[in-house]
Amino acid sequence: MSVTIRLAQIGKTNSPAFKVVVSNTRDKRNGKFLDILGHYNPSNNPVLLEIDKKKYEEWKGKGAMVTSAVEQLVEGKYEFTPYTRQNEGEAATAATPAPTVPSAPEEPASETASSPEPESAKE
Repeated sequence: MSVTIRLAQIGKTNSPAFKVVVSNTRDKRNGKFLDILGHYNPSNNPVLLEIDKKKYEEWKGKGAMVTSAVEQLVEGKYEFTPYTRQNEGEAATAATPAPTVPSAPEEPASETASSPEPESAKE
């Protein structure tokens, strides 16, 4: 059984909070877990992070994989960036950039004016 130390999301809408849990790799993000190592609340000012270092090192020593977010949290390098939703008009223009047409060299006007007429026009 492969085990992962990761964040499980809890909290209300627009007020995120996370538990630092040890769970089976194949379980859902907020599903069953084996142990709770701590919690993280980015909404507080200053940011609240509590992790039981002894349990963390114990599980890591047993071979548990640590996600990048939890690893950065423990090292103190993680910065929570909340999702910002774009307006529908902004999203449409951002998703489809204006097509660029390569500029072709223009032909002199004298060549197009002196072009021979088609044979059907002569008859």
